[in-house]
Amino acid sequence: MTPTIPTTTEHLSEILREASSKCQTITPTGNGTKQDWGNPITPALEINTAQLTGIREHSWGDLTATVAAGTTWADMQAQLAKYNQRVALDPLFPTHATVGGVLATNDSGLLRLKYGSLRDLVLGMTIVLADGIVARTGGKVVKNVAGYDLPKLLTGSFGTLAIITEATFRLHPVPAHIATFTVRSADITPLADLMTAILRASLSLEAMQLRNEQHAFALDLQLASLPEVLADQQTRLQSLTNLPLEPADPTILAAREELFANPEATILKITCLPTKLAALVAGVAALAQLPGHTAHCVADPVGIVTLALAAPPDQLSIIVEDLRARLLSSGGAVVVLRRGQLPLTTDTWDPPPPAIDIMRQIKREFDPQNLLNPGKFIGGI
Repeated sequence: MTPTIPTTTEHLSEILREASSKCQTITPTGNGTKQDWGNPITPALEINTAQLTGIREHSWGDLTATVAAGTTWADMQAQLAKYNQRVALDPLFPTHATVGGVLATNDSGLLRLKYGSLRDLVLGMTIVLADGIVARTGGKVVKNVAGYDLPKLLTGSFGTLAIITEATFRLHPVPAHIATFTVRSADITPLADLMTAILRASLSLEAMQLRNEQHAFALDLQLASLPEVLADQQTRLQSLTNLPLEPADPTILAAREELFANPEATILKITCLPTKLAALVAGVAALAQLPGHTAHCVADPVGIVTLALAAPPDQLSIIVEDLRARLLSSGGAVVVLRRGQLPLTTDTWDPPPPAIDIMRQIKREFDPQNLLNPGKFIGGI
């Protein structure tokens, strides 16, 4: 399918108005880095945001910036870095992922531990509804209380409610000095205890992740502060554990992206209580020891785990459903980000939540003809 490429928000409005009159189903795309997330659909029209690029407004004194949806995350950050500022978020594939795609999938990484999730960083949006109506939601200042907080609703909606053309973000300074370390252990318990101790300590923690290696477990962490403070905090950090504190390259914190390197692997996003993380990572390591299985995961202390899994297809279904059953009682969830060899009989999403009826009503209000990414989201929304 040849995509339609609007040049402005107004142009997109005209395209959607015409598509709506013809009842054409529509899927919005950026650079396609997460296009396979969610349920597969076959739309009549693909709309690509490739020409909606650039920073439209940067109020560096107010720490806000408005960015066009087709801008890649890395390009946006490079422009903001000229003023020693950034959107404090680390999504997957930043050199290719677009601002609109990151917002639509609500993708974020380890920085959410300190700076919050994407919904905490987006202040406003310009969107185009399925019938072509242009709407501007939120504001361009950090303190804004005007109306409903629609940017939070649109974030993570997988393009089912509207097409985002611009977004305004809250900015943070780029840390001038960082120090990155890795602690390894054959037993996960000391690392789980250390992770808890670090979270309770008064350290200038920037990011932290727990992962399994072939013969050990690893806890990676990064501190950000002045050089003299970092030296003192390294000493304090070492006092929390008897395990060696190994200096590490900052790129180790991109381990989540490396999980996608094997195109045959099934990629799962698992959410659980932070108290369940150690047991979950230990279970992944045990799974990796089974014949014909490989399993690697990266766990965020807030309770989000990305798991890359390769196993016989019939076993993959059993593993996914077993994980879902184990996490159900504590409110956890398992979402299939990339299917790999996982049979189609296993759903992408967990069973619909109790609020699914409200979600469907919201979909009908925004898109009464059900034209935008129909069936892409949970519960067939």
